[in-house]
Amino acid sequence: MNKAIFLDRDGVLNHEINDYITKLEDFEILTYQIAPLKRLHDEGYLLIIITNQGGIAQKRYTEEALAEMHKGLYASFEAQGALITHAYYCKHHPTVSGDCDCRKPKSGMLLEAIATYDIDPAQSVMIGDKQRDVEAANGAGVKGILIAPDEQIDYDLVKLVLAGDKFDVLSAAMLK
Repeated sequence: MNKAIFLDRDGVLNHEINDYITKLEDFEILTYQIAPLKRLHDEGYLLIIITNQGGIAQKRYTEEALAEMHKGLYASFEAQGALITHAYYCKHHPTVSGDCDCRKPKSGMLLEAIATYDIDPAQSVMIGDKQRDVEAANGAGVKGILIAPDEQIDYDLVKLVLAGDKFDVLSAAMLK
């Protein structure tokens, strides 16, 4: 079985602007996240994005615009030797498309990734900047780490969480 680092996107891999990022020029990649994630990638972890993108349902941007943003994100990681395996996104929004199984805090995207890539949830972790990220992870049997928006991922904390038995962990910045 494989092991994975599941990653929320906005506020974890790119700068959080507290609104939908609708165009490529507003998509600011947090390049300081690549180094700790490359270390994990080099240890055999799959890097998988799990992101709500309800702005698509609200017609604020298109799936093509989202694909362009992800293309740039993939290229930034690949240039430093860290490959993103897949980016799962929920294009639904409850005010437009009603309820779905994929929108976090539900676990649908994680469960799909686990099945598709033969991932062992017990050897995996989700890193997000909202409680719903941790809830989605826990619902799929995956440990969760809650970080502050744009906070650098702490490699040592990730390894501690993976080695431990806690399912809901706050980063140092979140404890302040």
